[in-house]
Amino acid sequence: MKEKIIEAVDHKLDNLNVFIDDVTYGKVEGENTLTIVLDSKEIIPLNIVVMATRILNPILDQLDLIEESYTLDVYAKSKGEVEEQ
Repeated sequence: MKEKIIEAVDHKLDNLNVFIDDVTYGKVEGENTLTIVLDSKEIIPLNIVVMATRILNPILDQLDLIEESYTLDVYAKSKGEVEEQ
């Protein structure tokens, strides 16, 4: 799913200087949730996350990868976050 979403988004987030770091789908607090994590070389302000979500939403609707209803959760990766190995 991650690859399909990244491919469909292509370079549409380039103007915002962000890219998709991760995509997961599953239950979060009992609800079906598609989570998209954005990353950038800089700290991502909230308004950029909102603009990215507005770009992603129609693309995801068109892809129609998930049959059941779900919540879309888009957020920015924390800077300084330690990667688990």
